[in-house]
Amino acid sequence: MEDYQQYIDLTATMLIEYTPKILTALILLVVGLWLIKKTDAFSHTLMRKRGLDKTLEKFLADLINWTLKILLFITVISQLGVATTSLVAMLGAAGLAVGLALQGSLGNFAGGALIMMFKPFRVGDLIEAQGKLGVVKEIQIFVTRIISPDNKAIIIPNGILSNGTIVNYTDEGKIRVDLIIGVSYKADLNKSREVLLDAMRKNPDVMTNPAPSVNVLELADSSVNLAVRPWTEPEKYWDVYFKTMEDCKLVLDENGIEIPFPQRDVHIFNKSIS
Repeated sequence: MEDYQQYIDLTATMLIEYTPKILTALILLVVGLWLIKKTDAFSHTLMRKRGLDKTLEKFLADLINWTLKILLFITVISQLGVATTSLVAMLGAAGLAVGLALQGSLGNFAGGALIMMFKPFRVGDLIEAQGKLGVVKEIQIFVTRIISPDNKAIIIPNGILSNGTIVNYTDEGKIRVDLIIGVSYKADLNKSREVLLDAMRKNPDVMTNPAPSVNVLELADSSVNLAVRPWTEPEKYWDVYFKTMEDCKLVLDENGIEIPFPQRDVHIFNKSIS
């Protein structure tokens, strides 16, 4: 009977001692989950307003959500009187181990996040990066996929991509094609300039604003080199490049303007030996 009474007394004592802690922990859990839900919705709304990529938006929202849930779990069990020092130390060690094992992937993820947030380029842009030129086909969390002019798929890790120099040919909506055409020293420069400009103006893919230009670039060994520079849209770059090169050759031939090529005069002297 005394043992039974002691059991009742112990149970009552524990109830008196732990009931407030359990109730407080339950209230913390309910309120915490409600706040996490509100925070998740707010983070989604905020990231949509900032125009973040959907993949990055979901990843960041899930990361915030799980981080808050882990903190809430630690807070709740701490309220129940459970020592959390060892648990926190264990989670920290596990996080460090995972971070060291995945440091390359984490670097690529961070690079992808930066690209998606600051948008140095978008899908469809013509870019040059890491010595590669191509049109951006897809921006993923860890890598960016571009298609080269000869239709090769190039996969670039976002870590090195975000830390390197990126040339975006599409961002301004126009691009200049730089050509060098040589004419003879005997040619009329004004006439050469006019016929070349006229050839570019007839090409519908060449912009009128900015206007194409022809200027003396260099007085070379065997020719006067002219800088022929039409402007066009980035996606029409190669079409304009090849068409302008062909048109320049044809129009110079039609107007009797010589396109010189390197020549060498060889003089032979006969010297009699007495």
